Formats: sequence, structure tokens, C-alpha cells
Amino acid sequence: MKISVSSYSFEQLISSGKETQLSIIKIAKEMGFDGIEFTDLKVPEGKTEEEYAREIREECDKYSLPVVSYTIGANLLKMVEMRNDEEVERVCRKLDVAKILGSPTLRHDAAWGVADNRKAFTGFENVLPVLVDGCRKITNYAKKLGIQTMVENHGYFCQESTRVEKLINGVCDPNFGVLLDIGNFCCADENNADAVGRLLPYIKHVHAKDFHIKSGIGPDPGEGFFRTRGGDYLRGAIIGQGNVPVYQCVQNIKRSGYDGYITVEFEGMEDCLKGVRIGMENLRKYCE
Repeated sequence: MKISVSSYSFEQLISSGKETQLSIIKIAKEMGFDGIEFTDLKVPEGKTEEEYAREIREECDKYSLPVVSYTIGANLLKMVEMRNDEEVERVCRKLDVAKILGSPTLRHDAAWGVADNRKAFTGFENVLPVLVDGCRKITNYAKKLGIQTMVENHGYFCQESTRVEKLINGVCDPNFGVLLDIGNFCCADENNADAVGRLLPYIKHVHAKDFHIKSGIGPDPGEGFFRTRGGDYLRGAIIGQGNVPVYQCVQNIKRSGYDGYITVEFEGMEDCLKGVRIGMENLRKYCE
């Protein structure tokens, strides 16, 4: 397996203005990564997203660092509210950008939840047909571009493995699968290794992520922590230094026959360059 890195891992530098999504390409190459993944392009003023995507593609070609995935936000339940395919159409335009980047995959969210759920009594099973329809339309368009599409176990509402599996089986298309984030199952209070095992047949791409986990029976640990759906506390960690069984999950993924890229996604409080470097070193050991 090859090791890639998400542009999101350098968000500390990008948000501070010290670096850009364009300039981190050289940094990623010098750190020794085999590929790079981009999250929602931060387009400079005066340029279109397509123009910026071409610049990024040229820079990646310059450093022989392939774009392995393009990751965007989405909410297919907007279809329920607007009663049209506006969100599907927007995601399809992002697929055009992914094509310019040279990315073989695109990850889009499924949904972040149902508005006024407590009043509407509407849950995942109720809206699953809407999500299936949207994901199927997106992946059908992606086929024309030679791109595979994925949802990630992400966003609380469609996070645990059982829900992700139902969505993938509902779409029932080999062009559609999961961006398997090893760490994100914690957000839904699910056992990471069990969840990874359930979704092995559907992997299109992998994120390696780690979290520090503290029980919700105690007080809030403070800055940097956020709540899981069940009330525990999570904080982003350097891969290998948190509580997620990353090594076990990687071994399960290897045994499944997956031989694609695993992307380092760092969102901890430590200096991002240090966090990414240590995480990459640990992940390489796990993969070997």
C-alpha cells in the first residue's frame, strides 16, 4: 500500500496564510509521501475553481505526486427540502473539477441529518431512498469521467458502518463505495476494528486517523475536545499516539487485499508538520 496525505492535514498552515493548497504539494513530496488528496479547493480571489485545479494538477505533475482523491462536502437531503436535484448537480460539477485534478476518486458526504428530527420523527431509514437515489445519480455521471465515487463514515448521521453499508448496498453499483476513515467510527461510539471489518468489501480509499478518547462520565477535558454522539470526548491525535487501534485496522485492510492508497489525515493540536511526519512514519511501519 502507498501512503498519501490530505491537504486538510496542513490546515494550520493554510488557514494562517503561511501556505496554500498549491504550496503544500512541494512540502508533501519532500516529506516522502506517495500521493496527495485535496479537500474542497480554497480558490484564490480572481480565479475560477477550474483554473485553480489546473494549477494544482500542473504542480503535482511537476513533483510527480499524483492526486489520489478529491474530497468535498455535500448534503443530499437538500433534495428533500428543495424537491429538486440541485445538490446532485453541484456535486457533478465537482466531479468535473476532480477530472481536471486527475483524481480517480471523489468523496462526497451523504447527509448531516434531518431538520427538526424530534418534531418530524424522521430517521435514517426514512430518508435512505433519497440518499440512494442521489448517490446513484452522482456515480452514474462519474462513470462517464472514469471516476469512482464514495461516501465517508462521517458527519454523525451516516457515520456508523451499518448505515454506510445499507447506503452502499442500496446504490448497488461497483463504481460506488466507501472512503473508509479508520478513526471516524469513534464519533458514533462504534468499535473501530469491528466497523472496518464490516466495510472491507466496499473500500475505494482509506483515511488513517487517530483520536484521544476520554469517557463522558467525567467533566469536559477542555480545549480541543468535542463530543461523540453518545457523549464521550474526542481530540485529534497523531497516528499511533491515540486510542484508535490503527495498527489492527490496517492489518485487517491489508488482509482484505486492498492495495491502494492510505491517506494520513491529521487534525490534532500539535504542530501539523510534526504531527504529519510522525503519523506517516508510524503508518509506514504498520503497513510494512
